[in-house]
Amino acid sequence: MHFKLFPKATYRQRREVLRQQIGSGLILLMGNEESSMNYKDNTYAFRQDSTFLYYFGLDVAGLVAVIDADSGEELIFGNELTIDDIIWTGTLPTVREMAAEVGVPNTKPYANIDAYVKKTLDAGRTVHILKPYRPENRIKLAEWLAVPVNEVEYKVSLPLIKAVVAQRSHKEAAEVAEIEKAVSISVDMHLAAIQHTRPGMKEYEVAAKVEEVALAHNGRLAYPTILTVHGEVLHNHYHGNTIEEGHMVLVDAGAENDMHYAGDLTRTFPAGRKFTSRQAEVYNAVLASMDHAISLLRPGITYMEIHRQANVKLLEGLKAIGLVKGDPEEAVAAGAHTMFFQCGLGHMMGMDVHDMEDLGEQYLGYTDTLVKRTDFGWKSLRLGRELQEGFVLTVEPGVYIIPELIDRWAAEKKLDAFINYELLDKYRDFGGIRIEDNFLITANGHQLLGKYLPKTLKEIEELRNY
Repeated sequence: MHFKLFPKATYRQRREVLRQQIGSGLILLMGNEESSMNYKDNTYAFRQDSTFLYYFGLDVAGLVAVIDADSGEELIFGNELTIDDIIWTGTLPTVREMAAEVGVPNTKPYANIDAYVKKTLDAGRTVHILKPYRPENRIKLAEWLAVPVNEVEYKVSLPLIKAVVAQRSHKEAAEVAEIEKAVSISVDMHLAAIQHTRPGMKEYEVAAKVEEVALAHNGRLAYPTILTVHGEVLHNHYHGNTIEEGHMVLVDAGAENDMHYAGDLTRTFPAGRKFTSRQAEVYNAVLASMDHAISLLRPGITYMEIHRQANVKLLEGLKAIGLVKGDPEEAVAAGAHTMFFQCGLGHMMGMDVHDMEDLGEQYLGYTDTLVKRTDFGWKSLRLGRELQEGFVLTVEPGVYIIPELIDRWAAEKKLDAFINYELLDKYRDFGGIRIEDNFLITANGHQLLGKYLPKTLKEIEELRNY
């Protein structure tokens, strides 16, 4: 095998839990295809669908699997290598051999899936599918289900979505161990950035050091690295700026390990040896917000409430600096925190860095009774629901000084009872700060995942003592 697997019994147990939860009908789970960059044979690095990996484990392109919830029959559909394939790939395990490794006794050629699905539908049975995020899978499903491409979403099974979310949200001990490995690799990626950066370098020179660590651990990036002196741009993937004395460098980077579990960490550090006094004040406000949020992590509390309290703590720190006025609780209730912190405090994490986001935020991060808010700032909170033992999530508060937002709100005198626009205007070129770690929710609280990555002001500056 060119990929790693959990024990066969793990996959069997997962599939049996899913089968019992769905109860009847055919569960159809799509694997992914190779995806071409600029011509057919020059493909992006293959990434298997995470739900397919969770239940069937096979990290190979061109597979689709079914579970008959009534009979218990399991099948993997895929094509065996031809001699033309073997010339390019070498001899690889057969589909049947791979299926046996994950406890599936029967396989069929990929072309047979069409008739198999149609036979199921003709019998008046339900075919349960997840919403496809790859266009090629959407097209296939449209053909098999005999519906127009733009109507595939109406065939998506809400019971299957909810069953998968319920199962995958609670990380098994073996999964936690893999996530810990991925987070620890991510720690080394950040240490490389913090210790390697010097004024005068280009951002891409540091980004190369970050990715090198992931590759050296037989992993890869879990998502495109954010490494920038313009941390106020939340998803800034441009790496062409020159790092200069006085800048802060924000690095949001994580590894995906060889079992496809992710880490997701962020650190912000000075381009030189030390933060300026202004940077240090804001950094400590963000760190205090983070530490308060972490102290609240436990089963039973909603992440929406942790997000709210983290913002109150953040505004307490910014009030001490003079950027915020009035009562921090009232300021957060009015939305004044969104001038400084426009996104959510964190999200679920696992095989996907934003775990199961393809299944829908409302089903993963919220519930039938807790609906996602739609107002500015709050609408970007991906996780709001009550925390449960086994959840893995990120905590990532920040401060992002966005000049365009200052100008717009100041012109409207928006929330000027809480925001000191006169002083804030002097911070226009400040940039952004984010600090992020990953946690497991335990029976009585929480556990930091991976090895410790320094985060206090003193610790960061000690690492910058080159």
